[in-house]
Amino acid sequence: MTYPEAIEYLYASLPVFHLTGGTAYKPGPENTLALMAHLANPHARVPSIHIAGTNGKGSTSHLIAAVLQCAGLKVGLYTSPHLVDFRERIRINGQMIPQEQVAGWVAQHREFLDQLKPSFFETSFGMAMDYFAREQVEVAVIETGLGGRLDATNIITPLLSVITNIGMDHTEFLGNTLQKIAREKAGIIKPGVPCVIGETDAATMNVFLDAAREAGILGEGLETTDCRIWFADQCKFLEHQRLRQAPECELHGLYQQHNQQTAYVALKALRELKIKNYELKITPEAIREGFAHVCQLTGLRGRWEILREQPLTICDTGHNSHGLRYVAQQLRALTNPHIWIVFGMVNDKDTEVVMRLLPEGERYHYIFTTPATKRARSAEEMLRLWGKEGIAIEDSLEALRYAQQHASPEDALFIGGSNYLVGYALSRITY
Repeated sequence: MTYPEAIEYLYASLPVFHLTGGTAYKPGPENTLALMAHLANPHARVPSIHIAGTNGKGSTSHLIAAVLQCAGLKVGLYTSPHLVDFRERIRINGQMIPQEQVAGWVAQHREFLDQLKPSFFETSFGMAMDYFAREQVEVAVIETGLGGRLDATNIITPLLSVITNIGMDHTEFLGNTLQKIAREKAGIIKPGVPCVIGETDAATMNVFLDAAREAGILGEGLETTDCRIWFADQCKFLEHQRLRQAPECELHGLYQQHNQQTAYVALKALRELKIKNYELKITPEAIREGFAHVCQLTGLRGRWEILREQPLTICDTGHNSHGLRYVAQQLRALTNPHIWIVFGMVNDKDTEVVMRLLPEGERYHYIFTTPATKRARSAEEMLRLWGKEGIAIEDSLEALRYAQQHASPEDALFIGGSNYLVGYALSRITY
């Protein structure tokens, strides 16, 4: 089997959430446990760090992985979705899984996959853990897919659990309030396993405290030695950052400050807590080096990434109101005379809320387009929801070309609203 044949099989034969949406969502551990048993339970042989959250879990995962690499460890990294290449989901020390490994794995296990019929996500997670176990990684950073409690990745018992934040996303699966979504994400909190919570508010704090109490990691107070839940937004990292005492980071989006804070506290927890007698020697130098070169070390892309200087061309994977709020702030902060915005979203996002967040004015020129997925909102529908001046160009390549042709060298061009649109732009502009 060739690599293209393997990828065609994965997309054609398995339910793929990022293409078809809810029909591919398979909550619960049954399929994943069956697949792992078939693979001799590789997830039990790989020490791991488990990361959930509405936004920022990908960036936080890459930050932690980069620092662990700089600490001299062989680090596996499993994330989703990919932007351009399926193999972005599965990396060891920043290097994507080789094509021949993907092809060989699918060929070897195809008969079992045909019988079990796992989802695309369950299959890619099984492939990742099997690869990490065979390559004997020393620690794997595992990002959840959707939610936490019923996520395929939640079969692992990690060294540390991390929940970045809670926002309104995937409400059809996780619930229509912040408390309900927080309960689903808190499902990765396990008995005796230390946990870091990145951001909380009045709506979610008690949910996490209750989960920690039930898991026996709350202790008598947040400062006591028997407390093994850490709240990153109670530390002084952002204050240090304002005073330029925090490590410099290659990720420059406004929202990345919170991701850096969460990753920093998670690394501090890994360094200072005695976790199953598993010692991770994470030095301040490793943290500085990992933060400063996270994209170079891990291959992370699409986070307020500058693709060209003239016109200034930026893409960002923010795709819901929680993430795009920060993107809108940065768009307003740009000083270019005109800002051309190529924008598209999928139909299960809070598009109406996002539209109210986007900047308005003579400087901003909107080109709405249709991302390459069955879940996409049409460009015309986006323009109608916008209700202001703009244009609709269904074909994303034509939309990008239109913006590039009309933007002067002094202008800025932003591409975002959907991972699929950003991935398409990356493949067309820089790959």
